[in-house]
Amino acid sequence: MKALIALFPLLLVLPVHADWQLEPAQSRVQASITHLNGEAPQTHHHQVRDLQGDISSDGTLRLPLKLSQTDVLERFGELPPWIGLLANTTLVTLVAQMSPERLDGLDMGESLVETLTFRVQSDMINQQESVPLRFTREGLNEIRVTHAEPMAIDGNVLMENSTVRTVLSLLGYQEIDEHVPVTLNALLVNR
Repeated sequence: MKALIALFPLLLVLPVHADWQLEPAQSRVQASITHLNGEAPQTHHHQVRDLQGDISSDGTLRLPLKLSQTDVLERFGELPPWIGLLANTTLVTLVAQMSPERLDGLDMGESLVETLTFRVQSDMINQQESVPLRFTREGLNEIRVTHAEPMAIDGNVLMENSTVRTVLSLLGYQEIDEHVPVTLNALLVNR
């Protein structure tokens, strides 16, 4: 028993590595797509919600994305059952490196900006993009993640991807503005 009590102070000084995970109910990305067909451009907002992912102890952040996380399917109404199977299949996984120790070291209310290079893991896509993100500690086990500067996706690049182009055309987009603003609001939780 004395040995266990003697180990307690030692445990307090050892570094703690958090198991940071995205809280799906509070993690989403919104894109504003401007439709150029017709008399006047019209901007529509679309979401990818319920973001799920985690940062492993080696600093690998994995963020799988599924069609069911988007608001796309809601716009079609009643769909055949086979679409449900496709909707819950991971389309792509975004992967980046982020030191969990940097997150662990944040004090309450403190922020840090980290530029993460996201790689897209998919059979059909080989792309990577650097994204500056702001991490702000909001609670003992909570860190808010937002973009550190305005973010946008190149609409021309989106339309070059056949899968994305097909989904956008099903939504009625034939031609979109080259500037697609994106906002991120996510919550990392230490579980």
